[in-house]
Amino acid sequence: MPQFSREQIRDEVTALVGSILTASGRNAAIDPDATLVDAGLASVDMVNLMLGVEASFDLMIPREDLTPENFRSVASVEAMVARLIGLDQPLSKVA
Repeated sequence: MPQFSREQIRDEVTALVGSILTASGRNAAIDPDATLVDAGLASVDMVNLMLGVEASFDLMIPREDLTPENFRSVASVEAMVARLIGLDQPLSKVA
C-alpha cells in the first residue's frame, strides 16, 4: 500500500519546486498545471528537482522516465511518482 496520497505527492512536489526557486532567488506562484520552465526552473534546477523527488519519495526514477514530459509540470511529476510507487495500479479482481 502506498504511503503517500496524490494530494501529499502534489504538496511535496510543489514544496520542492518552491524550495528550488527560492534557493535561486526566484519566487513564483506555482500552478500545478503550468510548465516548470515558465515557473522559472532552468535545466540544472530540473536535475535538483529529480534528485529531490528521489529523496523525498525514497525511489529511483528509471532512465526511461527521465523525460521532458514527466518533468513538464507539478502535475506531470505527481503522476509519474504516483505510478512509480504503485498508487495508480489497478485493483486486483477477486475471483
